[in-house]
Amino acid sequence: MIEFSHIATKGLKMDTDAKILQIISNDTKDSVLQMPIVTPSIYASIFSEYATKHNTEIDDEVELSKDLLKMECSSLTKLQETASQSASKLSDSASKAISAIKEKDETLLQEVLRETEILRAEVEKLKESVYKDELTHVYNRKWLHDNYLQKDSNLFSKSGTLVVIDLNYFKQVNDTHGHVIGDKVLIYIANQLKKTKHNVIRYGGDEFIIIFSDTTPLEDALDILKDIREDVISKKLKAHKTMFRVSFSLGGIEFKESDELESIIEKADKNMYDDKLEIKKRVTGL
Repeated sequence: MIEFSHIATKGLKMDTDAKILQIISNDTKDSVLQMPIVTPSIYASIFSEYATKHNTEIDDEVELSKDLLKMECSSLTKLQETASQSASKLSDSASKAISAIKEKDETLLQEVLRETEILRAEVEKLKESVYKDELTHVYNRKWLHDNYLQKDSNLFSKSGTLVVIDLNYFKQVNDTHGHVIGDKVLIYIANQLKKTKHNVIRYGGDEFIIIFSDTTPLEDALDILKDIREDVISKKLKAHKTMFRVSFSLGGIEFKESDELESIIEKADKNMYDDKLEIKKRVTGL
């Protein structure tokens, strides 16, 4: 049994609303990303659709928007400062390296080597902050685009196997137990999907994508995930002294270099919805 503790605090409602608004906003931005033209009414319509999906009415939207804007500005400023500091350190190390080589100074070269290793670790942390989903700590869409798509296009740069994962009855989890527990369920599922030892991406809301290399056939990828699903279904989760189960549906497809991402996801989605019809015959609710 896995227990999700839930601590009520005075600021919990505001924090939860902010998280939900962030999720809805990110989902909306991802949806309009590929549209050639976006008007305010189109954006508002898509935002409203995602808000409805999350069964959400945001309290005090203006204040929340201000708070989120401050958070984003602070995060961007910190990112810029870190990048600037790293660039400055890199410049200093390069200058020291040139001097050490000219003077054949072994001690200075060793110092440069140590500084370079530290800088490399800092750069990796910087990349992680750009490429990781803030909630689940799996990869985000930007990582997928930068690592699997051709530059400035929506076409794959390599071949592989893509599997779409969609949680079943997730809206019911949020409606019954609240969005805080919903977030913990997302983190739990993400950690289970990591057991594949392949690249896990949170694609939006309660949908994940797993990219397997081209050495893993589709059937093998699906078998791995079905085993994980059976393990997830067998476990009881606990929130507010209530027991419940979670499950997910999956659908995959193999892709080749220059295949279009949207087309591949659409085909995988179709297979996933076929699987959802079957799995919901076994798992009829929470």
